[in-house]
Amino acid sequence: MNLKYFSILIVSILFEVFATSMLNLSQGFSVIGPTIALFIGYAISFTLLVIALRGIPLSIAYSVWAGLGTVGTAIVGIFLFNEVLTLINISGLVIIIVGVIVMNMSGNKEETEESVV
Repeated sequence: MNLKYFSILIVSILFEVFATSMLNLSQGFSVIGPTIALFIGYAISFTLLVIALRGIPLSIAYSVWAGLGTVGTAIVGIFLFNEVLTLINISGLVIIIVGVIVMNMSGNKEETEESVV
């Protein structure tokens, strides 16, 4: 996996987490500032995701984007919105992180096999 595209994917995830946090603050689109920020955040996030897809397979990029976005949003919820973290929540987040790691290992193996052929 190309470091350039992986870096773009990480920035895309950060914008997705930002936009999702603004979704909470927009109070159902009734607060204009966070509403505008969430649309801008999602637009930037999806644009960067599309760029990252130039160098990362869709199955890997989207699973990393969705998984780490979920973990990031949960962390923001805990620290900024005082959401409660239960054992079940922790278990789910760990499963997501393990899944992202496994998907990346799988992608690296496929790249190595292709380059050998």
